[in-house]
Amino acid sequence: MIQLLAILNGILITTMTTMNGDLAAQIGNYHATVFIHLSGLLPIAVLYWRQHKRTPQTQEKIPLYLYSGGIIGVLTVVFTNVAINKLGVTVTLGICLFAQTVISLIFDHFGLLGMKKHPFNKHKLIGLSCICLGIFAML
Repeated sequence: MIQLLAILNGILITTMTTMNGDLAAQIGNYHATVFIHLSGLLPIAVLYWRQHKRTPQTQEKIPLYLYSGGIIGVLTVVFTNVAINKLGVTVTLGICLFAQTVISLIFDHFGLLGMKKHPFNKHKLIGLSCICLGIFAML
């Protein structure tokens, strides 16, 4: 079931990226980024208020950097909107996948941000090489 959610997520990311890039091309990157995030904020706010009738309790043990995901999300949309209109959907997402994989390998190997350590091995290098070759083939 989790694998199906990952597949659905891939479909949604490709669809969202394409739509976001087109919106940015039509109304400008910064305007599009504002509308994109507002259109996401509204439904999640409704769901949040329906599910959480009470105010969440502050937990002092949560590191401050964990709350920065929204900033990273905005930067992701802005950068992707620029890239998709210059490179196209396939190359943009291929390069993003490669970068995500490299950073994920580093996070896994060193256990960064509290993740469980999964040491780097030659099988992972083979997979990374395949992704890299695929990107070069698409250019």
